Amino acid sequence: MSRPPVKSPSRSLSVFVKTAKSRSQASSRWLARQLNDPYVVAAKQQGWRSRAAFKLLELDDKFKLIRKGIRVLDLGAAPGGWTQVAVKRGAAFVLAVDLLPIDPIHGAAIVQGDFADPDMPVRLAAELGGGADLVLSDMAPNTTGHASTDHIRIVALAEMALDFAIGVLSPGGAFIAKVFQGGSEKPLLDALKQNFASVRHAKPPSSRKESSELYVVATGFKGRPSSV
Repeated sequence: MSRPPVKSPSRSLSVFVKTAKSRSQASSRWLARQLNDPYVVAAKQQGWRSRAAFKLLELDDKFKLIRKGIRVLDLGAAPGGWTQVAVKRGAAFVLAVDLLPIDPIHGAAIVQGDFADPDMPVRLAAELGGGADLVLSDMAPNTTGHASTDHIRIVALAEMALDFAIGVLSPGGAFIAKVFQGGSEKPLLDALKQNFASVRHAKPPSSRKESSELYVVATGFKGRPSSV
């Protein structure tokens, strides 16, 4: 049975936020953006932990990534919006990983730690047991404000996620990773095209227009060489 597509939340009247003595102008702008963001409002109304849940909902509606019974690894999961989506859309097992703590989510296992830690891949492989059918990476570095530097850093995280995904994905599996628009992701795309049948870029409607974020969506994992 096909699931109904995600409906984009409607916009309401704008909320104006005054700058208080204890709040900087930057903080006031951030608060105003949150209060006026229809996806933030919709996330609260629908019980999602973050507006980012809509990004995965929209990507899943477009690419049909989450199927009942699959095993999912969610990297950079905090506060847990993507994990919630994977569980509610039928995943049999979801492993959520983040440096920050994540409140328990029924139907998911949670690991707190740094994905860049040399011991983490072994730990995650043990937790996954039978491997994964879908690896999600919404990991992003703290931005510096320098576009080229931020792009290189997020591509490096995506490459780390892909390297691990290749080791745990089942044939036919899929991989999603966040990147920023830029010109230094050719090695990442080459590796994706070598290992997956289809590789596409996508910017979900819920991604803020002013944001440079994109997602690479790779489907049809070809499987590891028999020698590996």
